[in-house]
Amino acid sequence: EMAEMKKTEAYAFLREVDSVALQQSLRHLDTAFQNFFKQPKTGFPKFKSKKQNKKSYSTICINGNIAILNGYLKLPKAGQVRLKQHRAVPKEYKLKSVTVSQTPGGKYYASILFEYENQVQEKEMRRFLGLDFSMHELYRDSNGNEPAYPKYYRNAEEKLAREQRRLSKMQKGSNNRSRQRIKVAKLHEKVSSQRKDFLHKLSRQTADAYDCVCIESLDMKAMSQMLNFGKSVSDNGWGMFTEFLSYKLERAGKKLVRIDKWYPSSKICSCCGKLKKELKLEDRMYSCTCGNQMNRDENAAINICREGLRISGVELETERKIS
Repeated sequence: EMAEMKKTEAYAFLREVDSVALQQSLRHLDTAFQNFFKQPKTGFPKFKSKKQNKKSYSTICINGNIAILNGYLKLPKAGQVRLKQHRAVPKEYKLKSVTVSQTPGGKYYASILFEYENQVQEKEMRRFLGLDFSMHELYRDSNGNEPAYPKYYRNAEEKLAREQRRLSKMQKGSNNRSRQRIKVAKLHEKVSSQRKDFLHKLSRQTADAYDCVCIESLDMKAMSQMLNFGKSVSDNGWGMFTEFLSYKLERAGKKLVRIDKWYPSSKICSCCGKLKKELKLEDRMYSCTCGNQMNRDENAAINICREGLRISGVELETERKIS
């Protein structure tokens, strides 16, 4: 059917790309329909217009039609495209596919998939850490430390609002509006890149320093909709951080343990284990009758770490192993 469509003048644009890319689009469509019929909650497949901001296509490597050669990426139909390669590829890696995408700001990226053999050896769990989510500082760990998260979106919010107002006043379809749209998109991309860079570096430091990290299973979407916390939750990128941390730990043979979000980590005393039911949200210091007084989030992080280790079946010889 696709071959017949390519012969018609109405679909002449289909001949501009390689046939494998067209087949990949059909596979993606088939997968979307299968997911919809299996789980209707996923929603009916949406129409992907060429006018949408996010643009991408995927193609598979067949008979060497895709290759990385001396700073260039060889693509079907497109030929050799100059490439800024951020990571060296070992010779034993086998190139499987590539996805080329264009950001709203006009930048192009190529995500290249390689296949290789790797056996991850599990490491002995000796260094443990608990993380309690914090709206302002991303988290507080069981050692009482905070990452001092820079609020990138909040810092750029005034400039973003000013440029967005200028865009809203311009005539639709004009060249000025097109240039201003790209300017706004680049500002958003800068904030996103700053956040992603910070979270990558922080997750790498954490994954290198600890063998097991314990966190709560939080619903960030529900939290962002509660009490108008949307901007704050989206700005700190907790969900992105836990994703980065998860795969970095997994590749090193380490563990990320998620405990139940309903576990009362904030209300349990980390010293005597007593449950303080009357603890309020505005109480930032935890005070117990046993004499324990500490930051509320630090107390919760210690309890999260202990509960995560209990779930994993790890028995602590001394309290020193947590802190």
